[in-house]
Amino acid sequence: MDTLLLNSDAVDENARMDAIIRSVEEAFGAYQRGDVQMPAKSYIELERYNGDFRSMPAYMDAGDWDAAGIKWVNVHPDNPADHGLPTVMGTMIYSDPETAYPLSVMDGTTLTMKRTGAAAAVATDHLAVEDATTLGIVGAGVQSYTQLTAIAEVRPIETVVVADKDSDRIDAFRDEFGDRFTVREGSISDAAACDVLSTVTPVRDPIVSLSDLGEHTHVNAMGADAEGKHELSDEILLSSKLVIDDHEQCTHSGEINVPWHDGTLGDDDLYGEIGEIVVGEKEGRTAEDGVTVFDSTGLAIQDVAAARVVYEEATDGDEGTPFDLVQA
Repeated sequence: MDTLLLNSDAVDENARMDAIIRSVEEAFGAYQRGDVQMPAKSYIELERYNGDFRSMPAYMDAGDWDAAGIKWVNVHPDNPADHGLPTVMGTMIYSDPETAYPLSVMDGTTLTMKRTGAAAAVATDHLAVEDATTLGIVGAGVQSYTQLTAIAEVRPIETVVVADKDSDRIDAFRDEFGDRFTVREGSISDAAACDVLSTVTPVRDPIVSLSDLGEHTHVNAMGADAEGKHELSDEILLSSKLVIDDHEQCTHSGEINVPWHDGTLGDDDLYGEIGEIVVGEKEGRTAEDGVTVFDSTGLAIQDVAAARVVYEEATDGDEGTPFDLVQA
């Protein structure tokens, strides 16, 4: 029995966005039903190298969704300038729960981008207005690409407004999507006024205010993944229908972490977790809702669910590189 090695191109080719969205939605539901084991994300701080490691293990035991794995990921901001390497790199090990055999070792960076976009799509599907045709994106980095690709699967997006300090990144985004969508550069306020807004920046001082948003804008707050990061004003968080992916992770390192630790925000200000909406325990968007917000930190079960899709697609298509990792 071989382990399947899947590089970034192989992951990309076998991660059909519609299938990844369905898998991530199933993962949120399984989490809410208690059909998963997911220890808290652990961190190893590397002050000497201005970076960190994060380990994210999970097991889903939800009928056909019997899957296990772990993602090992880093954040090293100095990598691009000092070493010619990406800031973030990830490796996913996808295992057979019955035997623990490592079925696949795959690129976790591309997998993360896909499942993060899919998480935003799941939230958008439940929380955005049905006829949303405009998408604003703040931050035109690599994650912005899968935000559009995924959200366009669940809403009839026609126009995309992109805000970024780097005009070259906006030009690259336009080159990628200009033949399928009307893509234009705009201010943060222009982007925030759209039907749906995704923020994908690493800022620590809020850059989006309540006055920027449309009356019924749905916001996917995707950028905060560490303590101190904060993209949306406290006024937005306090006045919106606020949905999180996981209480422990969001209060530690999600969009709500700063006002939470300051005592500005508390449990009474949270509408619920996305899993509660997915399984029908709480309503998604209603006719009375104004601004809605999804605080996404990224869960290990999303990686495992997405890895399952990629592995099965690659196996069915006889793709990837098999190698003899474990000798019985």
